[in-house]
Amino acid sequence: MIVVVAIVGLAVLSFLTGCASLGGDVEGARLARVEASAHYRDGAFFNDVPQSKASAGVYWDMAVEQFTGDQIRVPPFAIPVLPVVIENPNAPPRDGLRAIWLGHSSVYLELDGTRLLVDPVFSDRASPVGFLGPQRFHEPPISLTDLPKIDAVMISHDHYDHLDMPTIQHLSAKGSRFFVPLGIGAHLEAWGVPDAQIIELEWWQSAKINGVEIFATPSRHYSGRSIDDYKATLWSSWSMIGPRHRVYYSGDTGFSDHFKKIGDKFGPFDLSILKVGAYGPSSSWMDIHMDPEPAVQAHKAIQARRMLPVHWATFNMGFHDWDEPIKRTIRAANEANIDMATPRLDCGNPAIEGAFV
Repeated sequence: MIVVVAIVGLAVLSFLTGCASLGGDVEGARLARVEASAHYRDGAFFNDVPQSKASAGVYWDMAVEQFTGDQIRVPPFAIPVLPVVIENPNAPPRDGLRAIWLGHSSVYLELDGTRLLVDPVFSDRASPVGFLGPQRFHEPPISLTDLPKIDAVMISHDHYDHLDMPTIQHLSAKGSRFFVPLGIGAHLEAWGVPDAQIIELEWWQSAKINGVEIFATPSRHYSGRSIDDYKATLWSSWSMIGPRHRVYYSGDTGFSDHFKKIGDKFGPFDLSILKVGAYGPSSSWMDIHMDPEPAVQAHKAIQARRMLPVHWATFNMGFHDWDEPIKRTIRAANEANIDMATPRLDCGNPAIEGAFV
């Protein structure tokens, strides 16, 4: 994420004194709870499996690659998006399981009669400001204002491509509840979300909504929205356990044994939602940003029946062609005989590889 870090750092240093999108500070009773966490020491959260260290030379190589690499990181054509219409938005959803990918890591879920969103980002840029940072390749298939009432929103961590202030404020005004890892409640509180709508959880803790039990489960990543809050808040995956169906969402993560632990405890899952894109050239980055082949192994480890690959084809955040993640994921899934949901093909236009839904 060297590009994102550089952009955010520039924005903070140049423009952002007092910028609301930075969020809030972890302090008071919230800080006391953070400091009591078994995954927090010396002023920061940590991964159970440490990330390998990156030398100054690695960062230099990544910076050079960012500006000289020949990857096609932005689609050379407009991506067609199939509009999504939610049936009976004012009525409770039908029983069962439905999932709609909204781009990047944002997914709309109907799980056993409950409406959920994971990491919703509807803004044009994944950035603290509207004029810098990675810009969307395509519009979401449904607008924020056209969404039905969302019962619960799960946030995996506080990076700008996963935690979006305008989106959070809109959903808060509609009464959604927010399930977040420890510390992230400080950001929501700073944005005016009522305390009663914020549920902060440590790994393996849970809370219920409408009969669906939502567990914060481990991941291998990091956090931070500014230049001085590295790992100040926790990151997590989410395991959503309904009366009849189960869904797992990885959030941003590298591969580790946490997938098997989650699968052994909560599997089998009906659906895995797994990060496959925005990876880079160094082992240090790969330790916290899983690429396609490990994502397929993660799907198997958590014992899921169907896989939905996310975190690709929406923002330019990796050192690869914009469509490389899905091509590699399809190949790896086919070799492993995995049932995977992929973008719907636009058969009427052979020049366009897929229409997203």
